[in-house]
Amino acid sequence: MKLHVIDTGFFKLDGGAMFGVVPKSIWQKTNPADENNLCSWAMRCLLVEDGDRLILIDNGLGNKQDAKFFSHYYLHGDASLSGSLKKAGFSEEDITDMLLTHLHFDHCGGGVKKKGDRLALTFPKATYWSNEEHWQWAVQPNAREKASFLKENILPMQESGHLQFINEGNSPFPGFDFFLASGHTEKMMIPKINYRGTTMCFMADLLPSVGHIPLPYVMGYDVRPLITLQEKETFLRAAADNNWVLFLEHDPVNECCTVKHTEKGVRVDRTFPLKEIL
Repeated sequence: MKLHVIDTGFFKLDGGAMFGVVPKSIWQKTNPADENNLCSWAMRCLLVEDGDRLILIDNGLGNKQDAKFFSHYYLHGDASLSGSLKKAGFSEEDITDMLLTHLHFDHCGGGVKKKGDRLALTFPKATYWSNEEHWQWAVQPNAREKASFLKENILPMQESGHLQFINEGNSPFPGFDFFLASGHTEKMMIPKINYRGTTMCFMADLLPSVGHIPLPYVMGYDVRPLITLQEKETFLRAAADNNWVLFLEHDPVNECCTVKHTEKGVRVDRTFPLKEIL
């Protein structure tokens, strides 16, 4: 098995929304905001090369939306999905499995592209993986999340016949297990990958960045913040007990970290690039 970081660029979100009830005077120490109170966030994906399978976990925001959409999110940086795949030695047609932690636009938007006047799958040979509970949640969105679940990102997966569901407790990928988290959104999948004797966890929005490790640091976007608190506590305790490597999708600086137990609770142990353990 080989792992590759796939950077798809940066976007901006309101710092207060990203840290919930935590005051700006505290969170800005780790994530400084611009004059509009916006912080930059990565959209960092993970490519898993395992035998004849090439598994991509999440795919960023994409570029098919209109100028008004992008005016809200300030897509920036030199990296792109296709460019990062090419840098790793692959193309979109090489992807065999597109694993989606959840269907918010910044995690799945790159999986569908415009092809002339129609929408097409970015990865034409790939199976697109979600789970049935989250899929139903996304295609019948509540008012709070409706702006995050965009039909043009989601429905082409099903209409193309490429969509399949992962059943709880039955992973289609050898060496993968999943922690299902329902605080941020219904049944978000956190992949836990057995990699060379180490457990590599793709944290998605359960832990967006190192700055979110303390338990009260919960995003305002989460639909069930008290559930997120419980899920974070359970997961981070296990990560500290077992020295899991946490791969950070949204941290603008740090690719990976480990955590440790302290008198104040679980805190960051160290941060490092993925290449350190490859």
